[in-house]
Amino acid sequence: MSKPDILLIGPYPEWDLVELEVQYNVLKLYEAVDRDAFVSEHAADIRAIATRGELGASADLIGKLPKLELVSVYGVGYDAVNLDACRQRGINVTNTPDVLTNDVADLGVAMMLVQSRGMIGAEAWVRDGSWETQGLYPLKRRVWGRKAGVLGLGRIGFEVAKRLKGFDMDIAYSDVSAKPYAEDMTFISDPVELARRSDFLFVTLAASAATRHIVSKNVIAALGPEGMLINISRASNIDEEALLAALEGGALGSAALDVFEGEPKLNPRFLELGNVLVQPHHASGTIETRKAMGKLVRDNLAAHFAGAALPTPVL
Repeated sequence: MSKPDILLIGPYPEWDLVELEVQYNVLKLYEAVDRDAFVSEHAADIRAIATRGELGASADLIGKLPKLELVSVYGVGYDAVNLDACRQRGINVTNTPDVLTNDVADLGVAMMLVQSRGMIGAEAWVRDGSWETQGLYPLKRRVWGRKAGVLGLGRIGFEVAKRLKGFDMDIAYSDVSAKPYAEDMTFISDPVELARRSDFLFVTLAASAATRHIVSKNVIAALGPEGMLINISRASNIDEEALLAALEGGALGSAALDVFEGEPKLNPRFLELGNVLVQPHHASGTIETRKAMGKLVRDNLAAHFAGAALPTPVL
């Protein structure tokens, strides 16, 4: 019996690729010199797409694959998958939630600590001899006991909030409604008011058309010249031009960002700023979590082709 053809949009870790190639004929789109020609050559046989959250699957690509049955996303975010195109044709979509939640929350809190205490600059202060020649490193701001806002209290947002409690922080959150599991936190429906109340604003909500630029110029202004914005969600949730202008002009104190529009080719203005901590979209980037994500992708593919219930369906 021939193995099903699946289209791999971008590279997976080698440990996942080896496992996939045992069960499937893996067509590596990312290695094709002419991607359109590659898709045309194999379109009639492709039954599933394996992709990553930031790569997704466009309506154009989906439309070229007449036998497509499943889009399996390596990642929790599926905003780059055209869900309307999938719905119209009854194509299933899966993602890999839960397994990456704690690592993403860990990195968000780590970014807050690193940026607030100036740890990147402090290490350079030691390494370049400034400690010896200039004395003590300039004072930074404390974290414990201050006010934190969590924009989006889903799985990741809730884990962020749990960690912040360990710093005795006063925590508030915004979401579509108050959450029964967050009775010890303050619910604020308006993101502007949440930002106005916060010293640190964590962006942890899922990305969609409805949340695009939810962190607007007004939200950024409300966070203010002493505030810090931490984004471990998707770049589209923030008005990046407004963010850059606020950081450059001092209207926002600082930012810690793991995601960017057009990544990995981010706006070079970010690299000129001393009040921004930049990270390479690696919040889930631990060996343990990436192996768990890959297994969940494979489990979804296996369940689909066996006619079984999908472990983590989106559609």
